[in-house]
Amino acid sequence: MQTIQLEKEIMNEMIANNGKSLLQLSSEQPVMLVFLRHFGCTFCRAALAEISARKDEFESTGTSIVFVHMSDESTAGKYFNRYKLSHPIHIADPECRFYEAFGLVKGSFNQLFGLNVWIKGFQEGVVQGHGIGIKQLGDGFQMPGVFLIMDGEVREQYIHKSASDKPDYAKLINCCGVG
Repeated sequence: MQTIQLEKEIMNEMIANNGKSLLQLSSEQPVMLVFLRHFGCTFCRAALAEISARKDEFESTGTSIVFVHMSDESTAGKYFNRYKLSHPIHIADPECRFYEAFGLVKGSFNQLFGLNVWIKGFQEGVVQGHGIGIKQLGDGFQMPGVFLIMDGEVREQYIHKSASDKPDYAKLINCCGVG
């Protein structure tokens, strides 16, 4: 019970760019909360591209997409625009407080730079064209994650085991009869 209370308190502190708290947003409709790595990360950009390409599909289920990032508004806006995510709902968390509250940890060497990460990085960065970027604002060791939240409760989650993991966003949305 205490954990749920803590989550609701944290969700109430998480104020999006539209002025609403995550708690309020999740009481209006299901929320797919996407914690991003720094915007210089190839895998962050790949995630933005996939979500952008499938945004209408996800939102057709009645689910709102909310991003959490470690950057300032200007940097975030540049990347959201680059990936044609117009007027996205997002929450800035430069201190990574919310990442930590949701159990997202700092990555180990293997999670961030292991052989599989390099192979997938080449695939996403060079072959798929997301580029091999340099670290932007934020913690380069911070791991990402995705959570489906309804009425202030986490109903499903995907915690990355490596920086290169690709969540099944549709499966997350469909977990609770949302889709």
